[in-house]
Amino acid sequence: MRRTWTGFGGQPRPGPAIPSPNIWNWPEVYEIENRAQDADGELWSALREETGGWAGRDVVDVGCGDGFHLPRFAQDASTVTGVEPHPPLVQRARRRCAGEERITVLEAGAESLPLPDASADVVHARTAYFFGPGCEPGLAEAQRVLRPGGVLAVVDLDFTSRPYGNWLRAELPRYDPPAVDRFFARHGFALRRVTTTWRFARRSDLEDVLRIEFSARTAQRAIDDVAGLTVRVGYRVHTRRRPTGLVLL
Repeated sequence: MRRTWTGFGGQPRPGPAIPSPNIWNWPEVYEIENRAQDADGELWSALREETGGWAGRDVVDVGCGDGFHLPRFAQDASTVTGVEPHPPLVQRARRRCAGEERITVLEAGAESLPLPDASADVVHARTAYFFGPGCEPGLAEAQRVLRPGGVLAVVDLDFTSRPYGNWLRAELPRYDPPAVDRFFARHGFALRRVTTTWRFARRSDLEDVLRIEFSARTAQRAIDDVAGLTVRVGYRVHTRRRPTGLVLL
């Protein structure tokens, strides 16, 4: 996900919503990207293992974009709530999930979730908002809406995993992967690294996706680096469970 960063540790630029030029400007190409991602299900398997799964549970997807992952959660979950700050994506998500009684899409940001206290069992955020230093308000909101024993799962790209991580570091040279890992560790998160395969049906699709994810120079480097129709992409899965008992401070 292409983003603007400032400062040490990759702190996002403040504002009501961090722009995502890829999906905001090219939602149709991003749909192709979503369909190509995690082609063999490694990331979904890791999420199930780290969260304990979501069958019969209430799930919140923060920064749900156009709702691509909501039906996948709804296959097993009791309810699924997508939260997205960008109005055009909210409308696309609602159209995608029309008729799905268990899915609700709300327009809001991660720092002000329009949900009651202790109303969710799993809060999921994938390449959205929780990028390291600066996301503390969103962490507090996620903690508020989680029930005791509930899990916050933050999924982001792994800048240390080749080859995709090499392109990310070329694009965002001030991003500091160890500093971001230390940030999540200080906030009580476990870390699991997952390597996935992005698989495309056509070479033109792969190249279009790389061009919306990176600047022209980095995208051309990435295109030159990839010989076929697949790209290995690493992710970080950070998980934190809300305590079930009294916590003495």
